[in-house]
Amino acid sequence: MPLPTAPDSAAPARRRFIAASFVDAVGNGIYVPLTMLFVHALTGQSLTAIGTGLTLAGLGALAAMPAVGILIDRRGGKHVYIGALALRAAAFALYPFATAYPAFLAVALVVAIAMWASAPSQQSLIGDMAQGAERDRLLAWNRSLRNGGMGFGALAAAGMLAVGDGGYLAAALALAGSFAAAAVLVARIPLRANSAPRPATGPGGGYRTVLADRRYRRLTAANFLIGFGYTAQAIAMPVFLTRDTGLPDAMAGVVFAVNTALVAGLGVPVARLMSRIPRGRGAALGTAVFALSFAAFACLPALEGTAAAIAVIAVAVVYTAGELIHSAPAESLAVHAAPDHMRGRYLSVYQLSWSLCRTLAPMLLGFLLDAGTWQLWTALGAAVLTGGLILLRADRSPAPSPHPAPVPATA
Repeated sequence: MPLPTAPDSAAPARRRFIAASFVDAVGNGIYVPLTMLFVHALTGQSLTAIGTGLTLAGLGALAAMPAVGILIDRRGGKHVYIGALALRAAAFALYPFATAYPAFLAVALVVAIAMWASAPSQQSLIGDMAQGAERDRLLAWNRSLRNGGMGFGALAAAGMLAVGDGGYLAAALALAGSFAAAAVLVARIPLRANSAPRPATGPGGGYRTVLADRRYRRLTAANFLIGFGYTAQAIAMPVFLTRDTGLPDAMAGVVFAVNTALVAGLGVPVARLMSRIPRGRGAALGTAVFALSFAAFACLPALEGTAAAIAVIAVAVVYTAGELIHSAPAESLAVHAAPDHMRGRYLSVYQLSWSLCRTLAPMLLGFLLDAGTWQLWTALGAAVLTGGLILLRADRSPAPSPHPAPVPATA
């Protein structure tokens, strides 16, 4: 796949960003699948204490997102992204020393804030680096690299753990090194002279303006609902496949591998195809494919043996198609709909919808898993289809004026 086209002066910036995005994703791939085991091995805390601490850290990061948006608008996405990467590098270097519970909580909070600040700051940086179709292509590359890097990082983590207890320390050092390297790459990205953030005290500089933007409220609400379709893969699907279909535990890993490979390999070409239709309609089409896959998942318990295994892979492909079709136009819609001088606040609000969904998903999906198979997949289908209908309405709504009426700046 060719890299995003750009003038010669902008090509090095694109290459450095792509390299940094991949290295960042590799670090996430090492950490995310092994979070509980990783923290338990390095700190010696009990699993209950770790789970409670990670939940508290997540809530703290959730509360910090509005401040992150203000910081992005004042300092720019590039500087905040560098800071988020540097904080993660320092935190993972300190994890082996966080054996006391307060120290563990402090490190976990720093990691959570830095991880959740990375998405809006990275998207804001893309907005500063490119415009129009070029911006969409760079967003598509970033999505594909996130999935490819996550898969590569997961394989690297498996190799580190194969060496024994020392593998966890090696993973901590690898995490610190990868995020530090990504921070250096981002620091070397030159930006256009006109991409500097406007003062936060300028017209329309507060969250009041974001909350008053009806179109963006719709995008955020839709993203919250559709997010449950994404979280289902990590939270509900492994339990469903082993408990309700009677398939081996390894099948959940196979489904994850299929999803990761397809998103990494097809993300850019599918994004190119989806760019030919309005973003809201394209994202809504993805939710319809999601709902189709959920209906198919609900039917899988009726199958047995080899037929069930083949059907699971086929439905996983349909599920991934929904993700591919939805993710490209939805992310582009969120970035393009944010005014340049307030992109940090807008994208932080959008990120809050993801974060809130991921915070609530374990509880809600656990309740639905206990309720029964059809209840789980019906609720997920209803959530994503409702989100799709909201996106269609947002697509028909007029875009906000690039020069909003002045309102007092607030936090």
